[in-house]
Amino acid sequence: MLETSARLLRLLSLLQTRRDWSGADLADRLGVTDRTVRRDVDKLRSLGYPVHAVTGTAGGYRLGAGADLPPLLLDDEEAVAVAMCLRTASGGTIAGIEETSVRALAKLEQVLPSRLRNRVHSLQSITVPIHRGGPTVDPSTLTAIANACRDNERLRFDYRDHDGEETLRSVEPHRLVHTGRRWYLVAFDVDREGWRTFRVDRLTPRIPTGPKFVPRDPPDKDLVAYTSYGLSNAAYRYQAVITLHLSAEAAAEHVSPSAGVLEPIDENTCTLRVGANHLEGIAVWISMIGCEFEVREPSELIERLRGLADRLGRAADASN
Repeated sequence: MLETSARLLRLLSLLQTRRDWSGADLADRLGVTDRTVRRDVDKLRSLGYPVHAVTGTAGGYRLGAGADLPPLLLDDEEAVAVAMCLRTASGGTIAGIEETSVRALAKLEQVLPSRLRNRVHSLQSITVPIHRGGPTVDPSTLTAIANACRDNERLRFDYRDHDGEETLRSVEPHRLVHTGRRWYLVAFDVDREGWRTFRVDRLTPRIPTGPKFVPRDPPDKDLVAYTSYGLSNAAYRYQAVITLHLSAEAAAEHVSPSAGVLEPIDENTCTLRVGANHLEGIAVWISMIGCEFEVREPSELIERLRGLADRLGRAADASN
């Protein structure tokens, strides 16, 4: 059994991971009785943490926003500074911490007093970042999606596809995936009865979120690979499989997750799976990677490569 201080920290962490907890669930996670959970909740409240009772047949608890920022965490100025940094990082300006920043921001904004939340929003509205290219996503959209994923609540949003057509979608959100330039939502589309990947910069959430749902098994254990394959292969007319004479790590410097899927073969070679609507585009792109390679499929791509080689040879001869 956890010591009291360690158990309080564990209880606080659990309350931050989802919206509502029943007393029985918390007792089971902590390995204590319901009575001990009630005492620990009272201790958190005495320290200033806004733990609210949830009405219902089983009863329960929810960590909410209080009139004051809970003690032992951050003072007002520190809270505003951290929230601003997390919002900036969630936009992708610091590589590798975008998803972590969104999760941390969702936890922090859950307990920010309204006066501090308003200060953060005001600072955000007058801050003009220098964009590094690609679409931008409002951090409030990311936190809304992250909260719906965390709480297993259906999400409705207006979605604009690549042709500009807008539709209303109702989904069971699963995870946010960041590719380095764009954010994507992996979710089960309720109306279309299948898993889909949505570009977050093309959706506008409708608040409040919908009813709770029982989480489904994800479409793939490796959601990064699943999203990458969907973006770079499944949506296109042609899919090519190519062996590159580069390690997967070295090839990743030339192939982004949204451009193709890399699978290591050994220390010096890897498999590239890539899609396109025109084989000529794959032929030109592969030749620009700058390494030896062999096309495994489709055979039509080999003919396009021969045609490209002939044209380049003629151009070189004509330029002499």
